Amino acid sequence: MSLTLRLSLLIALLAGFAFGADWAQWRGPDRSGHVPAGIRVPEKLPVSPRVIWRKQIGDGLASPVVSAGRVFYLDNQQGKETVHAADAKTGEEVWSASVDDAFKDGQSVPGPRCTPTADGDRVYVQSCRGEFQCLSAADGKVIWRVNFVKDFGAVFIGESGSAAGARRHGNTGSPVIDGDRIYVAVGGKGASLVCFDRKTGEVIWKSQNDIPGYAAPIIATIAGVKQIVYFTSEAVVGLDVAGGKLLWRFEVKTSLGRHVTTPVVVNETVMVASFQAGLIGITISKEGDSLKAQRAYGERESSINFSSPVACGGFLYGLGPAKNLICVDTRTGKQSWSKEGALGSSGGQAYASFIVMGQNILILTDGGELILMAADPKQYREISRAQACGQNWCSPAYADGRLYLRDARELRCLELLP
Repeated sequence: MSLTLRLSLLIALLAGFAFGADWAQWRGPDRSGHVPAGIRVPEKLPVSPRVIWRKQIGDGLASPVVSAGRVFYLDNQQGKETVHAADAKTGEEVWSASVDDAFKDGQSVPGPRCTPTADGDRVYVQSCRGEFQCLSAADGKVIWRVNFVKDFGAVFIGESGSAAGARRHGNTGSPVIDGDRIYVAVGGKGASLVCFDRKTGEVIWKSQNDIPGYAAPIIATIAGVKQIVYFTSEAVVGLDVAGGKLLWRFEVKTSLGRHVTTPVVVNETVMVASFQAGLIGITISKEGDSLKAQRAYGERESSINFSSPVACGGFLYGLGPAKNLICVDTRTGKQSWSKEGALGSSGGQAYASFIVMGQNILILTDGGELILMAADPKQYREISRAQACGQNWCSPAYADGRLYLRDARELRCLELLP
């Protein structure tokens, strides 16, 4: 075989691999809401995206993920939070398994709210009430399991009195994997965040006393230190990945601890938001052998409620308090622009999901409309839009040029590339 032919085959193989990258966890491969470089993305949305398959599903707010040719999702089936595996090409169900009793409060529909995390031959699921399971991706059999209440002393009350954070509206922060470890927002004394061996379920370490919020933890290297950034119902903390040591802490106090946004890191700045506290920038710096957290800014005009923003080119793009799209300079916290009315009149709960696709950003509104806009810090520039589904609070999965998303009635697979 000639060298030229070998190179051609290698390039084709790599291109095929890049095209088919999985979306196996909350907010994508690195949990930032970015499609990785080298993956084909649409430059313009089709007027009517082709529905490759669709299937009826039960209630729930947990978003789908895609891994190794399968779609994993959760819904409410006959009063049980249930996880399903479906063929990514056809939508045909491969298996399903009951996880826990369904939870309902006054905020939304009954059913699961935590996006599963897939990892090769395993998938990890978490119920609102705190049942956590590692399942075989092949058949849904339980490999190991823990219960936050029974095994760690976490408290789950539901929507009652002054219960805050996950105690009130359920455990929604999707766990994150790093190597052979999985990090889970558990709760309980000394076990706000727990590091498990992802294969065996053995507890490697436990850390902090905070009640978990609703935000998913992330892993980031800040000020030269690899760490877990975790937005609890009481604070934002940085924890050492190896042993769970507290590296820094920044208090964020609000009534009922409704902290939902996934932390976003740009350089040495960590950004979180809540409707009450506004958009907060926290600068992390070295201080001797320790890390120091200082407020960089706190902007109420950018009080993102529960829709996690994305960063691109040093600017943050998200959904403001008036259902307005906003662009914020991550260095100063100041808005570069605000666009009202772009999300239309449907939906009404002021939710949208954001996926960075190269130099553009794909938005799914709570009314089920897709919007492709330029990641332009100077002005709002819409490229195209198309109706995709019904009302939803979904963060879609993007893989193989296809978008996997759900609304109140259906799970859908849409073709976005020509």
